Amino acid sequence: MAPITRTIHQLTKRRKNWAAREAGVIVVFCIVFLVASGLIGLFLTRLISRKRAEKASRRSTV
Repeated sequence: MAPITRTIHQLTKRRKNWAAREAGVIVVFCIVFLVASGLIGLFLTRLISRKRAEKASRRSTV
């Protein structure tokens, strides 16, 4: 039983956790992701509103 618990303990122990050692890099990745998501959202919102305006103008002229 002891070798099994030792193996499980070694598997769950995270000595070489890159994310824990490089916390600043993870923060930068998160910030870049949030900025990129915001820009994509802004682009899609403007695209959708432009399409709606074009559709409304076509309806009013016909």
